[in-house]
Amino acid sequence: MASTIPTLSEGKVTIRPIRLRDARALERELAENRGWLRKWEATNPHGPLSFDVRASIRSLQQNARAGLGLPFVIEYDGQVAGQLNVSSIAYGSLSSATIGYWVSERFAGKGATPTAVALATDHCFFGIGLHRMEICIRPENDPSLRVVEKLGFRYEGLRRRYIHINGDWRDHFCFALTVEELPQGVLRRWLDGKVPRDAAQVSESDRAKAARPLLP
Repeated sequence: MASTIPTLSEGKVTIRPIRLRDARALERELAENRGWLRKWEATNPHGPLSFDVRASIRSLQQNARAGLGLPFVIEYDGQVAGQLNVSSIAYGSLSSATIGYWVSERFAGKGATPTAVALATDHCFFGIGLHRMEICIRPENDPSLRVVEKLGFRYEGLRRRYIHINGDWRDHFCFALTVEELPQGVLRRWLDGKVPRDAAQVSESDRAKAARPLLP
């Protein structure tokens, strides 16, 4: 079932539905941030390396109409700062989804990403009734790891060669929250300074495994 994609704001940060006319601004941000973003970008192991932003937006919108995703643009102080996509939405007995995102380097450290993730997660919990939200992050992606640490996403484990990123299958650390864990919401708990310090702590054994290649 398709859900209406809302516009949500907190302070200078807004997430809103992505539009085809956002293509030019997103292309500019992606082009200017190639060195910052490329090593974290999902790639198709059987497809070309080129990326068509307009085609991507159409695909995200089609997915949203099918009720499987919520594609957002992240804005900071009225400027396009990046994207956030809620994907793999499942209802019924699973009632879960996955969050992925990127922001331009010039907006890093301004709270844009954790605020956007908190807004989207709260909407999925309290707006459309999902039970569990998941974020999977490459072990080397320190900025994204800081996001889940700030918001208190709980570490759940290592997924070996999980997603094709920047030309190869990459390990990911998996983090999640369920709605029962924070009835006040992700954003409110973070802003009130009540996030558990060690919720997103990755075990040393998993860090060691991720540092070693998976042998055939």
